[in-house]
Amino acid sequence: MAAGKVAHVTLKGPSVVKEILTAMGVALFAGSFWKMHQWNEQRKVRAFYDLLEKGEIGVVVDEE
Repeated sequence: MAAGKVAHVTLKGPSVVKEILTAMGVALFAGSFWKMHQWNEQRKVRAFYDLLEKGEIGVVVDEE
């Protein structure tokens, strides 16, 4: 019997453009979550200082 030829997949190197675009996509995705987190923290801090200025909250514990 004659041995048949088997088609093998040839491995190629990484595509530089594809790697750059993938990295940019991941960076934008992660960066957007980080920015949303920063905006939420900034909103909490502003709300705290607004309440502090209005006198609704205090940072000193009253002694009894």
